[in-house]
Amino acid sequence: MSADAQLSARMDPACPMAAFPFHVGGKWTGMVVVALLDGPRRFGHLRQVLGVSSAKVLTETLRDMARDGLLTRTDHQANPPHVTYELTDLGRSLLPVIDAMREWSDQHLADLLAHRQNHSLATESDAAPTPSSPPK
Repeated sequence: MSADAQLSARMDPACPMAAFPFHVGGKWTGMVVVALLDGPRRFGHLRQVLGVSSAKVLTETLRDMARDGLLTRTDHQANPPHVTYELTDLGRSLLPVIDAMREWSDQHLADLLAHRQNHSLATESDAAPTPSSPPK
């Protein structure tokens, strides 16, 4: 199996990271860690694999991760110029935490989402206007 195929298998598109009750860093940090496990990646490749909706969101995530020492950014002075991102040892140390979150998700995320749905429905019915009494 190619490295890209292995990465795609790890990046399950059905994984609702936004629904997690907790995150490592920002919303996309955990997924960037997983995407960089096999080595350095260019920005465009990360964006494609992660399915990040905007370049701005990915740029902010990568800057925050570099600031926190989770990855390094290497500017290659080649033609054409390009940048690669690679996990540091500190960034790799997050993998057990991410694996624990995935395990928890496998066991509990469906229940969490059902509770959220039920809460939303109850909140909507509480906020629904009641019919007024006919005038006397």
